[in-house]
Amino acid sequence: MESPEYQPTQSGLLKPDTYQRLVRAREFIDSSYQLPLDLEQISRAACLSRFHFLRLFRTAFNKTPHQYLTQRRIEKAKELLSSSRLTVTDVCFEVGFESLGSFSSLFHKHVGHPPITYRAQVYERRLQVRRKIPGCYLMMHGIASALPKAN
Repeated sequence: MESPEYQPTQSGLLKPDTYQRLVRAREFIDSSYQLPLDLEQISRAACLSRFHFLRLFRTAFNKTPHQYLTQRRIEKAKELLSSSRLTVTDVCFEVGFESLGSFSSLFHKHVGHPPITYRAQVYERRLQVRRKIPGCYLMMHGIASALPKAN
């Protein structure tokens, strides 16, 4: 009898069907990160019991489902803080956090700065880039709004 091929992961080997279930659960997290997810819902997407799923997910991806969900939410929050005019509170709720305090502290822990400071740094970097482009070029191409405003 042939033994099944195993999927190598960062922490060991998993059967291909098991690994596919875990990938399906990770994709579920990716598509539903803004919802209030719990371990029961995520493990159901993988068709595994909660505790077995938790052990396998950690083995496959070197982090717990909760850590992965938090990472995904922080990535999306960085994107929204960089590209939208939403307030920090709105971003917090948009990405699935239920508490502004926990969002801010987790953001600071993962990124190294509070959300408002991160947004200010992104804005400042954009201004520095715009300052390097000659004003006549911006005017000629109709991007005068990119010129820094005179005080």
